[in-house]
Amino acid sequence: MTILVLPSNRPAARFYRGGRRITDLRGEPPAAEYEPEDWVASVTPVNGEAPTGQTALADGRLLADEIGADPRGWLGPAHTAAFGADPMLLVKLLDAGQRLPVHAHPDGPWAAAHLGASHGKTEAWYILRPGHVHLALARDLGREELAAVVQRQDTATMLGAMHRLEVGPGDVVHVPAGVLHAIGEGILLVELQEPEDLSILVEWEGFAIDGPAKGHLGVGFETALGAVERTARTREDVAALVHRAGTDGPLLPAEAARFFRLERVVVDGSALLDRGFAVVIVLGGELEAVGGHGSASTLLVRGSTAVLPHAEGPVSIRGRGELLVCRPPLPR
Repeated sequence: MTILVLPSNRPAARFYRGGRRITDLRGEPPAAEYEPEDWVASVTPVNGEAPTGQTALADGRLLADEIGADPRGWLGPAHTAAFGADPMLLVKLLDAGQRLPVHAHPDGPWAAAHLGASHGKTEAWYILRPGHVHLALARDLGREELAAVVQRQDTATMLGAMHRLEVGPGDVVHVPAGVLHAIGEGILLVELQEPEDLSILVEWEGFAIDGPAKGHLGVGFETALGAVERTARTREDVAALVHRAGTDGPLLPAEAARFFRLERVVVDGSALLDRGFAVVIVLGGELEAVGGHGSASTLLVRGSTAVLPHAEGPVSIRGRGELLVCRPPLPR
């Protein structure tokens, strides 16, 4: 078991355009037009398309199988005592080649009750390239009005009822389950989320997806829209979900800690990453990672993604650069 640099893992033929900004970041040949996501260190399949979406290592083995064979080594004894062999985390690179449709994700209790799923899908975004996002309702929407907007595919009304925010590099946006949102065209971001592929679409017109068939997760829109937050949030409420680059304080609000953790590390010489399972994305520079047991160093350059097993112990990072360290929740 060692620090593993991961190959790209871009599911093909997604329903929105993008991908070029991901391959530019990674220094790889251009992506296909509809490869807008890289699922990093993923044990999660695309909904209904397993094993698509799950990370395959360089020798073809699935990361999910490796973790399942030695969960204590990968995740640590405290994590496995609380969560079993479930890493409790999915990380993505996402390139919005077009504005994404307005959608929301269910929370854990709803997903368990209606889908038999193990998690909901709370998420957070670390912004790499600027743009605008729509986030949360600015006015209340009654259930009948929301259903009518969905049926008519009335995009103007839907977007007009939401907050619109400008976001820039280094901003972090927390998106609780149930909250309607749409990522604007041109944004490149790192996404942390609960490890499920569950989206309730309220918009699909003009996208490469059969919304009437797939937009309700198989339970019908009458039931699915019950998982969507229809109460307005004030501008101050929405501002509290955004940590602006250059400001003090944690990157994520306290409520996010039960879903995932995020740290930005700037290395100028050396840094030490705490022991524990982590997914690393290198934003810039050239770095060497060395595990606590004196294993051979691993080169990490701009665009590299890597997974750090718990068994490696504290990991020393040397060189000059910047990286994101994404971790699962602490055991409760």
